[in-house]
Amino acid sequence: MGSEDRQLHIFFLPFMAHGHMIPTMDMANLFVSRGIKATIVTTPLNVPFVAKSIQKTESLGLKIDIKVINFPAVEVGLPEGYETADAMTSSKAQGMDMAVLLKKFFTATALLQGPVEKLMQEGRPDCLIADMFFPWATDSATKFGIPRLVFHGTGFFALCTAECIRLYEPQKTASSDSESFVVPNLPGDITFTRKQMLGHQNGDDDDDIVKLINTVKESELTSYGVIVNSVYELEQTYADHYRKVLGRRAWPIGPLSLCNRDMEDKVQRGKEVAISEHECMKWLDSKKPNSVIYLCFGSIANFKASQLKELALGLEASGQSFIWVVRKDQSINQKEEEDWLPEGFENRMEGKGLIIRGWAPQVLILDHYAIGGFVTHCGWNSTLEGITAAKPMVTWPLSADQFYNEKLVTEVLKIGVPVGVKQWVRLYGDFIEREAIEKSVTRVMLGSEAEAMRSRVKEYGEMVRKAVEEGGSSDSNLKALIQELKDRRAV
Repeated sequence: MGSEDRQLHIFFLPFMAHGHMIPTMDMANLFVSRGIKATIVTTPLNVPFVAKSIQKTESLGLKIDIKVINFPAVEVGLPEGYETADAMTSSKAQGMDMAVLLKKFFTATALLQGPVEKLMQEGRPDCLIADMFFPWATDSATKFGIPRLVFHGTGFFALCTAECIRLYEPQKTASSDSESFVVPNLPGDITFTRKQMLGHQNGDDDDDIVKLINTVKESELTSYGVIVNSVYELEQTYADHYRKVLGRRAWPIGPLSLCNRDMEDKVQRGKEVAISEHECMKWLDSKKPNSVIYLCFGSIANFKASQLKELALGLEASGQSFIWVVRKDQSINQKEEEDWLPEGFENRMEGKGLIIRGWAPQVLILDHYAIGGFVTHCGWNSTLEGITAAKPMVTWPLSADQFYNEKLVTEVLKIGVPVGVKQWVRLYGDFIEREAIEKSVTRVMLGSEAEAMRSRVKEYGEMVRKAVEEGGSSDSNLKALIQELKDRRAV
């Protein structure tokens, strides 16, 4: 059989954090649905999550292989069982310095290069799609003469913003941490303050993290290109800037979450849910259209008990019905399970509010007609899911690329309002007063701007859904990438 007839084989290497693994699993399912052979490389404790994520695809007779490599937690000084970045911010990490834990975690990920290359030697893939946090993957792919595609897990606006700040360092011109500056060579006159910068950009990170980020960027520059979980039309100005001005090869093939078509897919996506879909849908079905605000802050964000209590009081003052997702270990300082709730809160909110303690079927909830707004930490997965579901947002960024995504939502797309966070932090965010929470929730749900935002985000939602349909931009980009990889192999 000639190489042109052999099934294209791609290795997927997801970073061990749920915000990275979920879209990577969606992507693997998407490629397999197009006739591609996929192998996912992960670590022992992440196998159940990966297996669950590909269950539906395999039930359709489409095979996805899972290869397991040991994660050297103990070897680098991490407690046994720390195999995801999420664990660094969990209640298990009480009393440990998160910066130290993360440093050791990244040291461990660097040690995965040898075992991954051993699997590549055995499996002989035609392409390696690896998360940005495996910068060594570009060299590994080169050893085997195959392309490495980078997956960042964020959108074009954030990619462009981060790169323009890296290249021009405009934060150094600001006279104080709170003075605004314009990001040079970035369309739209976008402003930030030093307080909103990523840790490695404002000097908060140590040399090892800075070195890692620089290595990530270098490996991207020498890689074959970048896969972006976005839609060309949604970020057209910045997609063009990234490719034509910054000179990157990139394929926007999102929203990847739309590979989950039916209710079962949406429920199965992510961790084990803390509420049944029947119970959740029954509660939402009892509400009027656009009457419920949904609040969720992702799998890593942490709040002190005092902030959670303030958030509860702000919600109550807004008078809005709500679904509020709280991680079981959301507050590291939480001594008692319910310390963070105001006295009598749940009794007062009975029938009006639903608190989900643990993982929630977010895509399923957002798609419901009763949801009228979304309070989000602006992680890219959540941001794109909010747009796809056509929900206006209250933005509450904390770290990572979230301040970039907030700007896209509030200033570029104009489909959300900021709650008022001023400071990028790795663990706990700014303390936001109940009055600010009440005001922002009311603005999104009932304010004079609400209808205009809802109309705009509805148009964007229709746009991104069309992109993945036959002949849409994301569908066409995916087909073009697959064909290019086939043509390259045949040479």
